Amino acid sequence: MARYTGAVCRLCRRENKKLFLKGERCYTDKCAVTRRASVPGQHGKARKKISEYGIQLRAKQQAKRYYGVLESQFEKYFDMAERQSGMTGENLLRICESRLDNVVYRLGFAASRKEARQLVRHNHFTVNGKKANIPSILLKSGDLVAVASKSGKLKEVVEAMSARPVVKWLDCDKTKMTGRVIELPHREDIDLDVEEHLIVELYSK
Repeated sequence: MARYTGAVCRLCRRENKKLFLKGERCYTDKCAVTRRASVPGQHGKARKKISEYGIQLRAKQQAKRYYGVLESQFEKYFDMAERQSGMTGENLLRICESRLDNVVYRLGFAASRKEARQLVRHNHFTVNGKKANIPSILLKSGDLVAVASKSGKLKEVVEAMSARPVVKWLDCDKTKMTGRVIELPHREDIDLDVEEHLIVELYSK
């Protein structure tokens, strides 16, 4: 399975904003964006004029990196979003939000989306009572996500559960370590600083 294996803090510095890829570290003074607010590389501090295409590209890269999705899969999600009714950009973000790894993160069972992917791959969660170890599974309204019985005392899960509030389109029972998708989110429910209309413009060229 193809995935990015480099330093994730470089991704935040490249986008010049916090993508919250390292959990609690992103909220401290150790955050790379706070310590070194320049683009990685020897020419990172040079001021460059960004073209219209460059602005659109950055919007797409930010969205991909928020969710930890590579190019081919992101293009697949865009094609799905175009075929759905409504606004393509909002549909695209809704699809990304419905990924199992993102839902695990949003429920507060992992400190970051990257950690959520790892936990899902190691069989620490079930969906509707069945084993689910594919992070890219797309959930729908009514689906129930639960911490596997063997993983209830897992350090990463226990520590993450007290860190963040749960978004309103999900319902979480921390006592039973379960979460349900009430409905898929609307744009106002997605707190990411992404200009999705620029992504649509980029792919529409």
